[in-house]
Amino acid sequence: MARHPQSATTDATAVVNMDSELSPNKEKPQRRRRGRRNALIALLVVALLAGIGFIGSGLYLRSVESGIQRFDVFEGVPEEVRPERVEEAKDALNILMLGSDSRDPDSSSGSRTDTIILAHLTKDRSSAQLISIPRDTWVSVPKSKDGRHGGVESKINSAFAWGGVPFMVQTIEEYTKVRIDHVAIVDFAGFKEIVDALGGITVDVDVAFTSTHSLDKARTYTKGPMKMDGATALDYARERYAFSDGDFARIRHQQQVIKAILDKAATGGTLSNPGKLNSFVRATTSTVSVDKTLNVLDMAMELRHLRSDKLGFYTSPTKGTGMIGDQSVVLPDPARASTLYDAIRRDSVDEILAAADKK
Repeated sequence: MARHPQSATTDATAVVNMDSELSPNKEKPQRRRRGRRNALIALLVVALLAGIGFIGSGLYLRSVESGIQRFDVFEGVPEEVRPERVEEAKDALNILMLGSDSRDPDSSSGSRTDTIILAHLTKDRSSAQLISIPRDTWVSVPKSKDGRHGGVESKINSAFAWGGVPFMVQTIEEYTKVRIDHVAIVDFAGFKEIVDALGGITVDVDVAFTSTHSLDKARTYTKGPMKMDGATALDYARERYAFSDGDFARIRHQQQVIKAILDKAATGGTLSNPGKLNSFVRATTSTVSVDKTLNVLDMAMELRHLRSDKLGFYTSPTKGTGMIGDQSVVLPDPARASTLYDAIRRDSVDEILAAADKK
C-alpha cells in the first residue's frame, strides 16, 4: 500500500471506530490491565503504538518507530498566525488526526479529508478528549502562506484540498484558536488491513441499512451486534447517505469502530500473542504517518498510566445542517464552539466535557 505523506499534501484515510467487546465476567485486575492497554493503543492513532512499548520491548518499539513514515507539516504554517500557548496548559498536547479516502465516490478529488479529530491530552496525561469536527463545517478559511488559497468562507475540508496538511493545520488553528502540537494521518486503504489483522471486529449497529456507495458490493447491516471484516467495517464507517443525519451518523459510526478496534486488540489475544501482535502493529504502521517531531517511545512512556475510561469521544458543537448557496453544509455553533476550544486551550477538562456535543 503506497503512502506519500512526505509532500504533506497527499491523501490520508479515515479513522473508524467500533464497539467494545469487553466481557463483564472478567476479573477486575484483568480489566485494569486491558483498560490501560486500550488507552495506550488508542493514542498513537490515538495510541495504537504507545502500548507496545510496555507489552513488548523498547527495542521492538524503536524498530516499529523507525518504520513509520514521517512528514514535515509545520514549516508550511506561518508562525505569526499560530495561536499562543497558555502558560497553565503548556504541558498539555493537542494532536490533529486526519483521514481520507481518495477512492470514496463522495470525493471530487484525491485530496479530501473525510475525518478530522482534535485529540487533547491533558497535561498530567490522566485523560484524553477526542473532538470530531464534521468535514462540511462552514468556516472562514484563512489565507495560505503562499497567498494562493483561502481568504474565503468554505467547508473546513477545503483547506486540505487546497493546501494539504499544513493548510489544514492553519485552518484548524484559526477556527479553534488551539495550537496543534502533532499531526497523525491514517490511510483508509490500509485501515481495512488493521481490522483484518485483528480477525474482524464486532459493532453494535444502531440502525439497519444497506450501503449506498461500497467500493465492491452493496452490504446490508442489521440492527444489533454484527461481526465485521475490514471491508465491512470500512463501508460502515464511510456511509452517510443512508441516514437522515448524514455526516453525524458517519461520525458516530467512526467512533464506534475506533472503540471496537481498541477493545478487540486488548481482549482478543492480540497483545499476548507475538505473531498476532506483530501482524497488527505492522498493519498499523503501514497505515499511519506522523509529523517529524512526534516520538513514539516518549509518547508511550507518557501515556503508560492512562486508562480507557478516561478516553472520551465528542463532536464539535454545531447547529445542524443547512444550505449555503448550492452547498449542503454543517453550521457551527460559534458561541458553544468558542467555549469548548477555550477550555481545551486552558486544559480545563470539566469545561471541555460540559461544552462538547455527545453525539
